[in-house]
Amino acid sequence: MRFVDEYRDGALGAALAAEIVATVESGRHYKVMEVCGGHTHTIYKYGIDDLLPENVELVHGPGCPVCVIPMGRVDDAIALSGRPEVILTCFGDMMRVPGGSGTLDDAKAQGADVRMVYSPLDALRIARENQEREVVFFAVGFETTAPSTALTLMRAKAERLINFSVYCNHVTIVPPLRALLDSPDLQLDGFIGPGHVSTIIGVRPFAFIPDEYGKPIVISGFEPLDVLQSVQMLLHQLAEGRAEVENQYRRVVPDDGNERALQVLEEVFELRPHFEWRGLGSISQSALKLAAPYADFDAELRFELPGVPVADPKACQCGEVLKGVIKPWQCKVFGTSCTPERPIGTCMVSSEGACAAYYNYGRLARERAAI
Repeated sequence: MRFVDEYRDGALGAALAAEIVATVESGRHYKVMEVCGGHTHTIYKYGIDDLLPENVELVHGPGCPVCVIPMGRVDDAIALSGRPEVILTCFGDMMRVPGGSGTLDDAKAQGADVRMVYSPLDALRIARENQEREVVFFAVGFETTAPSTALTLMRAKAERLINFSVYCNHVTIVPPLRALLDSPDLQLDGFIGPGHVSTIIGVRPFAFIPDEYGKPIVISGFEPLDVLQSVQMLLHQLAEGRAEVENQYRRVVPDDGNERALQVLEEVFELRPHFEWRGLGSISQSALKLAAPYADFDAELRFELPGVPVADPKACQCGEVLKGVIKPWQCKVFGTSCTPERPIGTCMVSSEGACAAYYNYGRLARERAAI
């Protein structure tokens, strides 16, 4: 296939769906987790769940980088933005993520200098243009976006740009998956693996899933036919009694990942001993911090931050959604007091959030089904 519309071919989708129906065992319930929020949006935007048999259930995982940031870390960023000497920069999604003391949008409305950027290099440019101010980049994301932060830090060091720093909240994908597999609350048959992360780390880091837990995983692309084919590949593994890592997204993902990107990550970052995840609690060695040669650019060392853990609102069940324990519409505030316009939880804010996907693409279908 060469063109995007070929990955959305309805006839091919129907053929894949028919093969899936022919593969599943009658009376057996299959539970498959799509790790990445991008897959969740594809599933509900294109109605992929409607093409699957009733006994094949897709549940959501913790692969939305904005969604997993705990409220206390957002409050630290808000505290940074309140310093008169600081220009805080971040991606657009983070502007509306609620902390315990509001959002960065609220802080901006109250006079803080908070600026949305499309790349950490934009933050570096702002630092060059405002050398009398401290410019902080609020870095979030899995291994997908961490290399761009690392390269920006390398450039800042080379330029000796002393008014630039990074508030690092980059996380890694393998530890939360292990935490989910160790949880007795969630019994899964297999995983649709994260395509974007895999472009950096490759497919081999996921081998522990079949090797240690006996579960298959298929690294998937993000078009409708990608996801359908990945489900088909998983079900074939289960039907044949296999548990392997398969790479459906070969047109983009090399088995060994991006060697240069991995080298950059190793140079600039090191693992934190532990990191707090929204809904999953503290997970050891699951996040990155700046390595010693780049400590001068670490905002957590340069500024005094509150560092106070903040509990999620009791009404919000974002944590359970991230663990695949409940579907978004089962949360009591979903679509009522929690909407994309006025979100309570991160899952409703992010462009990869499961609640946003259900709200934008799934709600009307559910309402029609209930009539």
